[in-house]
Amino acid sequence: MDWPRPRARRAALRCTRGAPFLRGFSLIELIMVVCILGILATTAIPRVASSLQRNRAEAAARRIASDLNLAQTRARQASASQTVVFDVAGGSYRLVGMMSPDHPTAAYVVSLKDSPYEVLIVSASFGGDAQIIFNGYGVPDSDGTVVIQAGSFWRTVSVAAETGRVTVTGS
Repeated sequence: MDWPRPRARRAALRCTRGAPFLRGFSLIELIMVVCILGILATTAIPRVASSLQRNRAEAAARRIASDLNLAQTRARQASASQTVVFDVAGGSYRLVGMMSPDHPTAAYVVSLKDSPYEVLIVSASFGGDAQIIFNGYGVPDSDGTVVIQAGSFWRTVSVAAETGRVTVTGS
């Protein structure tokens, strides 16, 4: 067996010891990186949660507006009245006489308290009750609003009695 000479062995050790690709992180450096990541995460989490609540409120309000427009269109097409009933306590609403687009054998009911919306219906008032009726021409029986809340975010869906126009406003 041929052993390297002592001088050559020392030179080989010097080359590998000083090579930058063999260096590792010290425990202090690792702890510093973990602390920085922790600080960044604690500042980002509330913003993400707030953004999620705002998006839920906006999505639920747009869904209500879309379904009110659907009921109005359906009333015009069928030349018959179409009713939308809001259940404030149950956190849902239904389009009377319409079948669900997802489950053709089930009634058209939208639960806003469940995923993906997870919002509260604060109030629904259309001329003193929680339902709106579009006549055969698509004109609502009264104007009114639906107010929903997700965390600190509120959205109001309004229906104008004269035009039947549906708008969404909010904080």
